[in-house]
Amino acid sequence: MSFHLIIITILGTLAMILPARSVDVYFGTGGGGSKGIYRAKFNPENGKLEAAQLAAEIRGPGFLSWHPDGKKIYAVAQIENGPGVAGFHVKNDGSLQQFTSSLIGDGGGTHVAIHPSGKFLLTAQYGGGSTALLPIDEDGQLGKSVVMEHKGGSRVVGKRQDSPHPHWCGFSPDGRFSFTPDLGTDKIHIYEVDAAKPAITRHALAASVPGGGPRHMRFSADGKFIYLLNELSLSVTTFAYDAAKGRAKRLTTTPALSDAVKAKETFNSAAEILIHPNGRFVWSSNRGNDSITCYRANPETGLLSVTEVEPIRGAWPRNINIDPSARWILAAGAHSDTVSVFRINQETGGLSYQTRGLIKVPAPVCILFGPE
Repeated sequence: MSFHLIIITILGTLAMILPARSVDVYFGTGGGGSKGIYRAKFNPENGKLEAAQLAAEIRGPGFLSWHPDGKKIYAVAQIENGPGVAGFHVKNDGSLQQFTSSLIGDGGGTHVAIHPSGKFLLTAQYGGGSTALLPIDEDGQLGKSVVMEHKGGSRVVGKRQDSPHPHWCGFSPDGRFSFTPDLGTDKIHIYEVDAAKPAITRHALAASVPGGGPRHMRFSADGKFIYLLNELSLSVTTFAYDAAKGRAKRLTTTPALSDAVKAKETFNSAAEILIHPNGRFVWSSNRGNDSITCYRANPETGLLSVTEVEPIRGAWPRNINIDPSARWILAAGAHSDTVSVFRINQETGGLSYQTRGLIKVPAPVCILFGPE
């Protein structure tokens, strides 16, 4: 037997003997019975999700975001003096230790995203109708917020669209622009980023379908398209993205559920959207129908086609997320206090439920994977 074959045989034997390396998963929560941010171990080899433990006690932690250094997590939450953002050091045992906080200054944040430079973060205020910027210094300390108010409302859907309601914030792949989809205005608000100051300035608007209610969005794997999830119409609108100009042009809109299926539920509401790293698959979650819609994406045109709709085996999937290995999706049932696990078919993008993956988490609203 050759030397190389011997090494391969030894490595294969060790892989069978040694336990697979697990990754940490953190859960933001938002409801009665929750004490803060929870953490569990996830095995990407077999899809097993271990029981969750409290990682940090804090009131109303919603969405979470990693700092680019991989050592700190920031969360929108209720801090001592009101709605704000809290920063946590990630300890060796995976637990979290709060070390900084700052008020947002315009109601509670529904989402948080940290710029790739690590110099600032953004939050979206659904109730306040704004995007806020909070500086981050070299030690990770949060500075005072600067609030950018959104204006108007499309008024297509009564009450829900009488005023601005931003729900998500994030950045272009090159970090030059930031994006805040606004359910109330039926638009994506695009800002130009100055990371050195740091600051954002109004740059452009991208209109979704009237009455769609933009909620969350993702860039395609190659950065050529934006997939915008419309909460009210339960659909995904594809935009062509001009990276040089920081502008988006609307192309097509694909329903997540048929009208016949939506008619069976008292209330339906789209919540989260994901993109597979291979660029061929997209998923969105449906509250009310309590399911995940699977799409096939055309990498040339950005056109989506629905391939299946998979029940989450829980209630109210406000958040879903894909693991670092891109082999699994976790679904947070905010009303069932559950997190369920699904294997991704790497050929079709379809999902299969893993019965041994289901765990209990109080009112989970955000799933954040740690690095492998």
